[in-house]
Amino acid sequence: MRIARFSLNGEPKFGIVDGPELVVLNGHPLVAGYDTTGERVPIKDVKLLAPTIPSKVVCVGLNYADHVGEIDGATIAAEPTLFLKPSSAIVGPGDAIVLPAQSEKVDLEVELTIVMGQIAKNVSEKDALNYVWGFTVANDVTARDLQHTDQQWARSKSFDSFCPIGPWIETEFVPDGQELSSRINGETKQSSSIDHMLHNVPKLISYISHNMTLLPGDVILTGTPAGITQIFSGDVVECEIEGIGTLVNPVR
Repeated sequence: MRIARFSLNGEPKFGIVDGPELVVLNGHPLVAGYDTTGERVPIKDVKLLAPTIPSKVVCVGLNYADHVGEIDGATIAAEPTLFLKPSSAIVGPGDAIVLPAQSEKVDLEVELTIVMGQIAKNVSEKDALNYVWGFTVANDVTARDLQHTDQQWARSKSFDSFCPIGPWIETEFVPDGQELSSRINGETKQSSSIDHMLHNVPKLISYISHNMTLLPGDVILTGTPAGITQIFSGDVVECEIEGIGTLVNPVR
């Protein structure tokens, strides 16, 4: 089941994606369940929003070996590398990625993204997927020059619009070798499989939950494969994951 968050007459709502239409839900699915209002609206007539606004965006760095190889000085670590993005960086499908004046090199990074459905604290790898609401697509936009000059990654990862998420949450997605890719103006820049992650989804959820409590709606960006590429004003960026969908954002 695909759950979208959208704006209808200026009001944010949730709906179940049913072909070209949305079946409108009574409230937030994690609170009110999947009761519907009986209303159906065409997707083309609404503005899709980021499918969740989390308390925190937890990101996993250097989680594909080929990506580690393209980052100067990076090495494969025994444990996942974690960092955070602020929720203020989140934008939805169709929203612009805004290039900041502070950076001269901004890159795209397609990432499989976990959306939590329950409070998760010290969970086991065996039970980890039971705490997941679903999965979506994210673009971990990065000011690469600032990432290299700063001692911490916070600034390079946290500008407004640097965390596009969408287009919806797929609740039935089971991580099992699906392809992920990114394109700039239709040209493929990244293409890989989620099976190439150094630390898989259950391990990441368990590991993170032993270091911080994950709340319903929180997201985990699971890392990007090789092919990170600079984006420029006027570009159109597409991030796609097989079985979920395609997240499209212009750059300005």
